[in-house]
Amino acid sequence: MKHLVLIYFLASILLFALFAVLSYGYGHGYAYIYWREWQFQSSAWGLIALFIFVSFLAQLFWLFGKRYFVREQRKKETILNFNDLHPYEQLGIVWLLDSAKDQQLFIERIFTQSGLLSDIVDAQFDYKNGDFDTALQHLDRSAPMAFELAELQRIDIFLEQQETEKALIHLEFLMQHQLSPWLTEVETAYQQRITTLWGKLALQKPWLFLQTTQFGLLDAEHRDLWLQQLLIQFDLASVDDLAALQQRYLALQSEIQARPYSSKVLWLKLLARMPEMSLQHEDLALHLLQEHFDPEVFYLWFQQQLLKQIPDYSYVEQRIIQLEQRYASVPMLTFAKWHVYVATQRPLEAEQLLTLYPDNILMSYLRIKSMLGDNLDLIKQLNLIFENDVNFLNFKL
Repeated sequence: MKHLVLIYFLASILLFALFAVLSYGYGHGYAYIYWREWQFQSSAWGLIALFIFVSFLAQLFWLFGKRYFVREQRKKETILNFNDLHPYEQLGIVWLLDSAKDQQLFIERIFTQSGLLSDIVDAQFDYKNGDFDTALQHLDRSAPMAFELAELQRIDIFLEQQETEKALIHLEFLMQHQLSPWLTEVETAYQQRITTLWGKLALQKPWLFLQTTQFGLLDAEHRDLWLQQLLIQFDLASVDDLAALQQRYLALQSEIQARPYSSKVLWLKLLARMPEMSLQHEDLALHLLQEHFDPEVFYLWFQQQLLKQIPDYSYVEQRIIQLEQRYASVPMLTFAKWHVYVATQRPLEAEQLLTLYPDNILMSYLRIKSMLGDNLDLIKQLNLIFENDVNFLNFKL
């Protein structure tokens, strides 16, 4: 369609230019057409314009009519040989059957004539077959206009070879590179592919991902998986890694508080392992507790408060009372209040709390602990038993 419009546009300019030269000094002429009760009067310019317009409409009717009849005929046609299909139809079948790897020679033969994609397709098959060096050689020979496609495959190969640092450099470059105009119609798919590669990199080297100069590169799923990997590999972090993690949280603090609850809990667990981020940990924990009561979140906050060098028991008790007013009948809050009463030497009030929630495992723990008195060896054994049954608690109180 665009090709047809361009042809008519150029032909019209040429025809009008030729007519202007021929009619120079003789006027524009006069045309009169009378047929039945219909008549047309104009200069020769108007007649030429009418002829071009009618011709263009006829061409459109012919083009769309031909396409329609060919498509309808194709539906009724009996196909006996795969080679009788159009190459695009053959590729469509291979795509629908998800058999690209089985049909490698067929696909490569089709793209042999493509100066743009021939090396890209060959590199993709070499990559799938595990021949990474040959794939990279094909990508080095690929057409400059296919630069983005070659880079995406190159990054995927680097990640497969565990050369994460190289992949990071190329991904950072692509993020700053302006997309080629011919790829704008598939920009969404292109961006999704880059996001997938960022996710693969983040899971492969979670601490290296913190070296990225941009934020928001992961989708929600890979973001949470990345945070989980940071927790798993936390003991492997260097001083620089921890500093980068702190900077990342401080830069995204307001955005993180708007993320899903599960993502914020993962960040809270990371902050709990960094004493220098205690203020941010407390703010995030209280923010989460305002959304709904989560025993794990509360315990992370409570444990942090009581492990301070000089715990502020008055502040802790006030927060517990506020939470009790918001969430009624929560044994965990009673469990925490007992520790505050014991620490502030209020044994009678602490003893009264032990009568509550007779079937709750936390309160059962306190009742047994109070009976053991100052026998530290037995208390340590008691802690081991309860920690095996209550996974989210780590009794450091």
